[in-house]
Amino acid sequence: MEGKNREELTENDEFFEAIVNAPVDKFLRVVVIKEIKGSQYGVQLESAIRDRLAEVDKYEEDEEEALEKIVEFFQSKYFKKDSVITYYFPATSGSAKISCTIEGKEDLEIEVENANVVEMMKKWYLGGTRGVSPTTISSLANNICVELSK
Repeated sequence: MEGKNREELTENDEFFEAIVNAPVDKFLRVVVIKEIKGSQYGVQLESAIRDRLAEVDKYEEDEEEALEKIVEFFQSKYFKKDSVITYYFPATSGSAKISCTIEGKEDLEIEVENANVVEMMKKWYLGGTRGVSPTTISSLANNICVELSK
């Protein structure tokens, strides 16, 4: 990726696929900029992951159960501005931990152990041109360009 600028990296899905698959810990902090009910966020996450799994024919009962647990985890939460949703993807397993901090108070966390669901969560956030947040993708590309130019 040496010699590529931020714009080129932002549009390079192979680059982001390599990030998703890299054998390193990944830690994402999603900061809420507009109030949203946890149930709305959970349904958005569930729908995006289910669609991605169905597209590659990996949506079965185990994946459905894992998604239901995630939706249930978010169900009773209300994310005010500046709330934080944290995703931790350990390099050594196909699991993920999700936790929330609302008004400075850390809430319980959930562990997602279905590797297919975890993979699609990573792709939802780090999926290059198919990622949920163009701002996140652009920021990641920019920061990597800065690091590579040192």
